[in-house]
Amino acid sequence: MNIDIPEGKDPIGYVWGEMVPGIGVAASQLSLAVYSHTTLGLREFEAARLRIAQINGCVFCLDWRTDRDGEKVEEGFADAVTEWRTTEAFDERTRLAAEYAERYALDHHGIDDEFWKRMGEFYSQREIVELSMSIGSWLAFGRLNHVLGIDTVCVLPKI
Repeated sequence: MNIDIPEGKDPIGYVWGEMVPGIGVAASQLSLAVYSHTTLGLREFEAARLRIAQINGCVFCLDWRTDRDGEKVEEGFADAVTEWRTTEAFDERTRLAAEYAERYALDHHGIDDEFWKRMGEFYSQREIVELSMSIGSWLAFGRLNHVLGIDTVCVLPKI
């Protein structure tokens, strides 16, 4: 861990809530809002989220599976995300969500008109904005957790 955590403190709660309460609390509210207020389907949501987790290397994020009313993506879904280009497990919306997450994180300057045309065929503009905000949240906060080294020692509440 790259941040000193007092004995007995939850690392995530300490870093996000106590160290910088004016920023951390607001950031955690955005992070929770992505899960609480999404209108995206579970599979495209998880495809984008897991692709960002894979890119960030956030151990906690890689182990996490979003639960919606007792439903989670199937075993092996994360492996399919890794192979999003060729997997037969994804429909076009799910494949595009993984692709968008990857391009957003690694080559945002390379997102071209052809890609936006494909996105517009499967996602409404509202869904594109929602997915963009979700990806931005995961990219920032998963990377923060990993860089600070708190991703391997935290336990977050079920969302």
